[in-house]
Amino acid sequence: MSSPATPQTPSPALLRLDNQVCFALYSASLAMTKLYKPLLDSIGLTYPQYLAMLVLWEQDGLMVSELGERLFLDSGTLTPLLKRLEAQGLIARLRDVQDERRVRITLTADGRALRDRAEIIPQCVLQSSQCSLPELAALTGQLKDLRGKLHQG
Repeated sequence: MSSPATPQTPSPALLRLDNQVCFALYSASLAMTKLYKPLLDSIGLTYPQYLAMLVLWEQDGLMVSELGERLFLDSGTLTPLLKRLEAQGLIARLRDVQDERRVRITLTADGRALRDRAEIIPQCVLQSSQCSLPELAALTGQLKDLRGKLHQG
């Protein structure tokens, strides 16, 4: 027969779930991903693919290493994602003529055209967030600052 559970003292405030910045970020990320899923399904992209396409719509012709730096992804994670985008006909991966170890990513005509269909996504996210554009811009800035500080530490 097991003994009855011994009542424990409540956790100190530092260990309470709702006081954890990591949990606030994690749960907000889950909610954001849930919001994006149907929007991205409508254009045939996963969230990581969408992020890669955002970078390429901003600056076409990047090397895989440059794209990885922008997305904070290593080549082992990025390569399968890029292969899937290539199979969809959205990008082309080309070996650099000066250094065959380097691979340049370029948008195809279909990849460039997809940008027009994706332009509604940020507006949908803004509307669903129920925040103003300045509020979201401030939050984005705070998160970038936090990311920078965490990378330094």
